[in-house]
Amino acid sequence: MKILYGVQGTGNGHISRARAMARALQAYPGLEVQWLFSGRCPEQFFRMEAFGDYWWREGLTFAHRNGSIDRLATARQLKPLRLVRDVKTLPVQNFDLVITDFEPVTAWAARRAGIDSVGLGHQYAFNFNIPAPRFNWLARGIMRAFAPAQTSLGMHWSPFGQPILPPIAQAHGEAEKAKAESGEPENRKPENSEHILVYLPFEAQRQLVEQLSRLPQHFIVYGAPLDLPAADNVLLKAPSLEGFQRDLASAQAVICNSGFELIAETLQLGKPILSRPLSGQFEQEANARALAQLQLATVVPQINAAAIGAWLEKRPAGVTIQWPDVAGSIARWLASGRRQPVAQLAEELWQQVVADRSHIRKAADSALN
Repeated sequence: MKILYGVQGTGNGHISRARAMARALQAYPGLEVQWLFSGRCPEQFFRMEAFGDYWWREGLTFAHRNGSIDRLATARQLKPLRLVRDVKTLPVQNFDLVITDFEPVTAWAARRAGIDSVGLGHQYAFNFNIPAPRFNWLARGIMRAFAPAQTSLGMHWSPFGQPILPPIAQAHGEAEKAKAESGEPENRKPENSEHILVYLPFEAQRQLVEQLSRLPQHFIVYGAPLDLPAADNVLLKAPSLEGFQRDLASAQAVICNSGFELIAETLQLGKPILSRPLSGQFEQEANARALAQLQLATVVPQINAAAIGAWLEKRPAGVTIQWPDVAGSIARWLASGRRQPVAQLAEELWQQVVADRSHIRKAADSALN
């Protein structure tokens, strides 16, 4: 079976999920996969070896500024004629199936050509009744129209009584594997096992670093320009797949926006989470609501020294959830012809989740009331 697999490349979470799927799909030689990425300039991608000779299209993305969606800048950067041309010229007829991880070019090309399509990722969970801001019909409509698919494999941190799957999250052992592959000695200690990992790429980075410098804790910050003046307690690091995984595994806690994939990995490691949603971004605001209602993280409207200090004073405890091999199960589902109902696949996977099920189910029930 020939598969065209489109990935929204705006955030690293989509690409992290795609890497896990690439490894899982390799176990089935009968699945021939052509990858396509869109959403950011190709020179901004890194560690793309798993995807071979992948295709690139411009696609669609949202502009942001100082922790909020910039609607005017988003409108200015849209190129609808380019999108239409890319959809019409994509040779989707050469494939048996299109998989879209919220990637619009492949999704709309499949719909236009009548090719079977599967939507895979967190955004497709919003096709169901899950925690989300109320009355925001425009945002819901945009999300559903952005990258439509015939079959949805939505993912979330809780099933919420819906046919959605657990997250695809990199296991802790993968961080150790990345450490070994990087050539680093196994007995080397982390730079600082007391550090707090910070990943807030949508915030105003200069102000963020200045706020962190007021605190006594040690912070490792990804996503900020390396030439920013930083205090002794703030270490700025360039994007690195292996480095980020090591620093995440050894972190005391994590401060991040309310994206999906990083929080899923952090929950697997049992780290306390302080999260701020990207303002005006429907998915992140919905995620923040779910995090608070499921009691999986502390959610704040602003990230500053006062908010971080108050959070740390409470000595937050992390929630540990071990996710199953979702990528492997999806690959088997694809290789077997997608005959198993999605609801049954979801139920089987949630039965494999190792967590305080009573806590998660009680919180999930209250989240929908």
